[in-house]
Amino acid sequence: MEQEQWTVRVPLGRGEEMRQELIRAGILDREKRPRTDGESLLLPVTTWIEGAERALFESRNPLPELPRHELIGGIAIMLTHDPAAAEQLLTLRSSLHTVLFPLSDVEGKYRTRRFEVLAGRQGTHTRCLEYGYRFEIDLSEAYFSPRLATERQRIVGLQNEGEHVIDMFAGIGPFAIVLARKAGYVLGVDINPAAIRLMVRNLNLNHADNVIPMLADAYHLPDLVSWTFDRVIMNHPTASIAFLPQGFRLCKPGGSIHLYLIQSYESEALAALQDYPVAEITERVVRSYSPGRWHAVYDIRKKS
Repeated sequence: MEQEQWTVRVPLGRGEEMRQELIRAGILDREKRPRTDGESLLLPVTTWIEGAERALFESRNPLPELPRHELIGGIAIMLTHDPAAAEQLLTLRSSLHTVLFPLSDVEGKYRTRRFEVLAGRQGTHTRCLEYGYRFEIDLSEAYFSPRLATERQRIVGLQNEGEHVIDMFAGIGPFAIVLARKAGYVLGVDINPAAIRLMVRNLNLNHADNVIPMLADAYHLPDLVSWTFDRVIMNHPTASIAFLPQGFRLCKPGGSIHLYLIQSYESEALAALQDYPVAEITERVVRSYSPGRWHAVYDIRKKS
């Protein structure tokens, strides 16, 4: 029996890419069968998003309940240590090549995690598609979160053409590469040599020739860089507040700073921001992080 619900319409050639993006966003309705409509693929979603339309879908046969996991390219990260469930997950998801279990949280100045392979191919290397961009990732060498894909697109929507942008904690380069589309240039900085190596590969993969990779400690950036920027990205959620003096020194008067942090209550960073030349602040939740904590962003406009 067919049921009407929200759907995302994409060209047939972008179907798998969009399907993966909707899976990462947690809104692909797996109980309904996608269908074609001329040159388009209709992907059923569980909630309205911008551009969605209504369409009829047939229900699938019920799928086995899958163990809780996070998808990053061809890797699944399971939250429980269950090798049997990992083998089941690998069997049921044809796109996977490895199932990992985290042995640590993100830790150290290089922001890395340790993993155990529960099933599939040994290693922590994969590739991920995001809104047409391709990222080469090694989860044990450098941090990456596909959950910020929509947030990166939001920042692109705030950009003006030709901006000068700095990403103070660039990692493998997702913010820098996405923002490069409209920027005059982007300076992508990280203290982790492995992250910089991966960033260089990703610059080549995405033909982002206006991104400058820089191996440096963000603490010293104002002394290493003699110019200022229209937009400053500070995505180091566990430590970004400590780098606010550097972020404001690097930002032009009237420019924008995007400060990302993990917080336990609303407006947690406002007290720290009172000491800086702020013209305007907008706070928003990016995603849930853990019970009672969430990943937030403060969009800050510096005084002219």
